[in-house]
Amino acid sequence: MHRTLLTSALALAAVTGAAQAEQVFNRIASFPVASNMAEGEDRARETSAEIIDVTADGMTLVYTDSPLGVLGRINITDPAAPAPLGNIALDGEPTAVAVLGSTAFTGINTSESYTAPSGRLAAIDVTSGEELASCDLGGQPDSVAKAPDGSFIAVAIENERDEDLNDGVLPQMPAGFVVKIALTDGALDCDSLQKIEMTGLAEVGGDDPEPEFVDINALGEIVVTMQENNHIAVIGADGTVASHFSAGAVDLEGIDATDERGALLFTESQQGRKREPDAVKWIDDQHFATANEGDYEGGSRGWTIFSKDGTVVYESGTSFEHALVQIGHYPDKRSDAKGVEPESVTFGEFGGKPMIFVGSERGSIVGVYDATDPANPVLTQLLPSGVGPEGYVTIPERNLLVSANESDLIEDGGARAHVMLFEYAEGEAAYPQLTSEGMEELTGWGAISGMVAEGESTVWAVSDSFYGYQPRIFKIDVGSKPARIVEAIDITRAGHPAQKLDLEGITLDGQGGFWLASEGRTDRVIPHALYHVNAEGEIEEEVGLPAELMAVEKRFGFEGITLVNGTLWMAVQREWADDPKNTVKLVAYTPESGEWGAVRYTKEEPATGWVGLSEIVAHGDHVYLVERDNQHDDRAVTKKITRVSLDQMQPAPLGGELPLVTKEDVRDLLPDLKAGGGYVLDKVEGLAIFSDGTAWVSTDNDGVDDHSGETMFFTVGQLGTGY
Repeated sequence: MHRTLLTSALALAAVTGAAQAEQVFNRIASFPVASNMAEGEDRARETSAEIIDVTADGMTLVYTDSPLGVLGRINITDPAAPAPLGNIALDGEPTAVAVLGSTAFTGINTSESYTAPSGRLAAIDVTSGEELASCDLGGQPDSVAKAPDGSFIAVAIENERDEDLNDGVLPQMPAGFVVKIALTDGALDCDSLQKIEMTGLAEVGGDDPEPEFVDINALGEIVVTMQENNHIAVIGADGTVASHFSAGAVDLEGIDATDERGALLFTESQQGRKREPDAVKWIDDQHFATANEGDYEGGSRGWTIFSKDGTVVYESGTSFEHALVQIGHYPDKRSDAKGVEPESVTFGEFGGKPMIFVGSERGSIVGVYDATDPANPVLTQLLPSGVGPEGYVTIPERNLLVSANESDLIEDGGARAHVMLFEYAEGEAAYPQLTSEGMEELTGWGAISGMVAEGESTVWAVSDSFYGYQPRIFKIDVGSKPARIVEAIDITRAGHPAQKLDLEGITLDGQGGFWLASEGRTDRVIPHALYHVNAEGEIEEEVGLPAELMAVEKRFGFEGITLVNGTLWMAVQREWADDPKNTVKLVAYTPESGEWGAVRYTKEEPATGWVGLSEIVAHGDHVYLVERDNQHDDRAVTKKITRVSLDQMQPAPLGGELPLVTKEDVRDLLPDLKAGGGYVLDKVEGLAIFSDGTAWVSTDNDGVDDHSGETMFFTVGQLGTGY
């Protein structure tokens, strides 16, 4: 009897424990859009994943790709291993898609010009690619939405303005409108097309409305945003405007409103900033959420929940942007415009919780909010997306969230456009891996470069030249999860922020201060140099490169610095003029004597692009180096840690024959870089090794400039040898 009761109690405890286990979203896979191109197609062409939806069975994703003029399809039967299903060619530019069953209703822009807009709504069989029907829309479509009961399709006909004409000032005719088309047994009924006028509603450009985004609730009501007009309308089930109102404005405090100064200073304000909402999504039959990207005269950097009568139920203000600042995703080059630019919003119920997902176009982050109380939604997670998230789809029955990321940086050698999949499951949030949350002042950061370990749990790091007018040393506590920036030390010269620094390396000087390595750019008048700074960040000594090095120097300076028995060693990233092919220098400088020397190091032959060194760290009887190529995603080949024994580090005088050291491979970092479900990031730049051999690695996020902003900051445990 007692055994039975005990067994039952243990079973109940197990069930209760399972029920109470925390569920979170984590990224499980990334799909490069270019892999949907057919054999023989030019994969160097620009691709994009913009608006995305899923078939009724939850197994096939469908997305618009406007550069290629196609609908793309992805098999997600196994969501952790998405597979290409190929593209469906269209005779125009797809702007949006909504899938009912296995039919994709696609808005297609066929406009000849801004003044002669045209387009159609096509019904396409997702499996076969066959076009089943098409309706002329009488204008240029933007957003497409499906009624929850499958009874009709709504289309926002934007008839967008020419931003180069008259400085883009409204009005620019013809005016936009909304279209409603009935579905009969799932088929388009073009004869039912209803044109719903939006003119005369907005205070801004009222005679030239530009409907941007539409969504439909269970009552058959259509909510439509008019972004440039800063206006919102709700269209009743009968197809007439039931209510409309200004989207309003927000007073913003504690923002960075100055562009390209190379510093993150959140001390400015903007009063009366118009919301100008882009995406809109019903969260129930009475409320909807908007992402307030801005486009014409505004952009409030946040998102809002409205009642359908126009009452503001919740306003995020700067809280969403500030959350991105703390995890290193703030795009400084957009400071004077729209900051993190929330562009996308969607809704889904997971584990019984109503959730709102807000996408930052420029910060490349998806914010997850628990909207149990619409008046007080709670930010629970920040998920790393690809570059420029544009569209989302939730698949609650499979515990999946999917983001479509539109930016393809192939022309600049950057990351390709990707679709990313996130799963809601028990576990711990894998991202962010580094944050400044908890500091007394809002502290932005990014472009983490060189690192060095101290004590049991402190890593010191520097950011590179992207923040050239705010060079800093960051103190990071790796004993917490995620790792936390707990102090930011400004580097100063004569008490003022030091400028013209390109910091790529940091090491302890053994006296409470630091030695820093500045890579330099002679074409930008940034010197190649070493800097000795005290604990407060004040530069006490500056050491320029000797004439023997400057005579052969190209653009590539020091990437990393470490101290060995009184001698500083610096890794040079790439070949200089006197280096044999695929070799670089490891340069030595002894501060006490002022002597310089070097050895040579052989790096890998690049498969594509180039291979170079990004870090050097002394530990035990070796110096450890980060060797990497400059490739992203599936093009990446070389990302690894190597080492060279100290007994080989015998520098020869500059100008003569330099000894060639032999390296030993220690760890292939490609599996680590793929472990987060994203594409491989190119810039592994930081390495710190504690006294017990535990190593930490970081990536440089380029200051969120043509980059997703994602920073990987992780431990690889105690370093061994071999792969």
